[in-house]
Amino acid sequence: MTTTVKIGIVGCLGRMGQAITATIMAAEGAILCAGSEVAGHPLIGSTLDGLDITVTDNAKEVFDEADVVIDFTPPGNTAVHAAFAAEAGTALIVGTTGMAAEDHAALDVAAEKIVIVQAGNFSLGVNLLMALTKQVASKLGTDWDIEILEMHHRHKVDAPSGTAVMLGEAAAEGRGASLESLRADVRDGISSEREAGAIGFAALRGGSVIGEHDVIFASGSERLVLSHKAENRTLFADGAVKAALWAAEGKAGRYTMQDVLEID
Repeated sequence: MTTTVKIGIVGCLGRMGQAITATIMAAEGAILCAGSEVAGHPLIGSTLDGLDITVTDNAKEVFDEADVVIDFTPPGNTAVHAAFAAEAGTALIVGTTGMAAEDHAALDVAAEKIVIVQAGNFSLGVNLLMALTKQVASKLGTDWDIEILEMHHRHKVDAPSGTAVMLGEAAAEGRGASLESLRADVRDGISSEREAGAIGFAALRGGSVIGEHDVIFASGSERLVLSHKAENRTLFADGAVKAALWAAEGKAGRYTMQDVLEID
């Protein structure tokens, strides 16, 4: 017997929300059952194109209706959505980046009752890049400097990106340390000489760039660059829906896209 997973989207009319909607409609074993937007949005009360679904400004209604909810909304909503999910017993897929410590704490609490998949990036390529970054960092000594360069569209509000931070964490893990202990300060003006073993970040913003990430390993005589470029938002939507279908069958706990893809 085939089970159809009911998926809801908070932020259903944003760039990612629209991409996820299209992906759900094309996915086998999934249906879009509900969608919400922020209060005051001009399309509250309208129906999603081709669907008998009314856009609501009450996110709790989405959680009450769905088996799994996908959340790519801006930072600041995560704790509230996690509480809604735990109360309704709804699995939660979180693609929000730039979250505060209290947001992560709220996800930890909710994960005691429900399945939560949270990642800074849901693409297969980026998650493979994380694994490669960890492996390379583990093989190269601290005489190899690590810099992570990322570029996104002009509307992105957090920096460095969630994906860049994930790559930094993978590099630090490869070196047997935490990113917090190795992360270099932002460089501006006259700064001190680069510390051996530090992991640096640089963020670029402009135009309509969906997402580009380079992990640069630089020694005194050569450079190795691991790179990923997103061509469109479909790859993120595909990953989010894959995670939603996976979460519908999972046990309560907090997971990453690495768990969904079974990447060590």
